[in-house]
Amino acid sequence: MKKIEAIIRPSKLKAIQQGLKDIDIPCLTVLPASGSGLQKSFTKIYRGTEQSLTLQQRTMIMCVVSDENLDKCINAILEHGSDGQVGDGKIFIYNVEDAIRMSTGVRGQEAIH
Repeated sequence: MKKIEAIIRPSKLKAIQQGLKDIDIPCLTVLPASGSGLQKSFTKIYRGTEQSLTLQQRTMIMCVVSDENLDKCINAILEHGSDGQVGDGKIFIYNVEDAIRMSTGVRGQEAIH
């Protein structure tokens, strides 16, 4: 099993969510995030004062998938979340040792399906 964390533009969330649902990977967790990367800072007028902001607003999505669904999941995130520009985001992949469905106690692969 693998855990995928993707930091994406908030505007791409609906498209990625639908893309994952279309390939039978409907389970994901969504968190608001902010951070900086290769994108430069930008200025914003707030209450009449110009401010330089270095942290961009992003969304983090997380999902745990079987090893067989890993490439399918990554491809869906890339296809629906990338414009090919700096600031599109990042995808991180981690090994997952075990998963337990709390309501039934089912462990392993069955817990993520």
